[in-house]
Amino acid sequence: MKLFLRKRVPSHLYSVSGLVSGLAVLLIFTSEPGKKMNSHTLLCLGDSYTIGESVPSSENFPTQVVQFLKKSNYQFDDPEIIAETGWTTDELQEAINKHHFRNSYDFVTLLIGVNNQYRGSAIEEYKTGFESLLKQAIQFANGKAGHVIVLSIPDWGVTPFSKNAGRDQIRIAKEIDAFNEANKKITETYKANYIDITPGTRAASNDLNLIALDGLHPSGKEYKIWAQKVSAIIGSRLN
Repeated sequence: MKLFLRKRVPSHLYSVSGLVSGLAVLLIFTSEPGKKMNSHTLLCLGDSYTIGESVPSSENFPTQVVQFLKKSNYQFDDPEIIAETGWTTDELQEAINKHHFRNSYDFVTLLIGVNNQYRGSAIEEYKTGFESLLKQAIQFANGKAGHVIVLSIPDWGVTPFSKNAGRDQIRIAKEIDAFNEANKKITETYKANYIDITPGTRAASNDLNLIALDGLHPSGKEYKIWAQKVSAIIGSRLN
């Protein structure tokens, strides 16, 4: 019976061939140069200003935030948005109670309160609701307050809607300022990030390009300004 003998291959050839195979596998599974592999998550809590009432979904600020971050070569899932037009702190809380969330998110934004002001809610009531929502936002961000971003309440008193309805713009501005003073103080207490977008929204008084076609809500151009500020904070945390 013939024996089939295997010809001995020099050990150095095994080393070279193994190295070549390893490099091939590495090239197959390695992303493009400079590309960051991890896909991050963004949760956005709020009302009409977060969902982007009267603008295409591609122009709301959460979506534009992710667009900016992707241009900076960060990988992000589409933002998860929990928001509806007209929501107060209480209504946002009710929605949170019913929603099925991930275990945690890399970043969370919170913008809420304009409808509390619009309906004439007491500021103390707003403080209680806002603080509770902020604490939950921090929990959603895996306990990282530095990964939570609060945006101030825009001043809707400068909009054509307000002017045409004969609303008291000075009174609205004062009330918005008072609500923002409250949410800023609470945000700083919990060491989360705070972006004061309110002064910028007042520029809409002389620039209708910052207002959506409904004459009340921000346009995609205004949301872009917010998105740039939010993405800058997120990018600084990822670097």
